[in-house]
Amino acid sequence: MEDSNRLIAEFMDLKYTGLSIYKPSEYKYHTSWGWLIPVMKKIDSYANEEMSFAEYDDYKNTYFFIADISLHNDISDVYNQVVGFIKQLKQD
Repeated sequence: MEDSNRLIAEFMDLKYTGLSIYKPSEYKYHTSWGWLIPVMKKIDSYANEEMSFAEYDDYKNTYFFIADISLHNDISDVYNQVVGFIKQLKQD
C-alpha cells in the first residue's frame, strides 16, 4: 500500500524532502476521498488533453471508476484503478 501511495504522490509531483507535512507512510490516498479526488481530477485532465479519441474510449472502458465516479463506488475500487492507470502511464 505504501509503495502505491508513493507512486500516486510522485504522479502528483509531491516529493518528500524531510520538510514535507506528511511522510510517505502517512499518505492517505487509499482511505481518504479528500486525497484521492485531486488525483482523479489530474487523471481526467490528462485523459481529456493528452489522449486521442480511441485512447480516451479505452481509458473510459478500462478505468470506469475514475472516468465516471458515482456515490456508489467504493474508495478501494477507485484507488486500485488510479494505481493501475498510473502504472500503465509510466510504462508507455
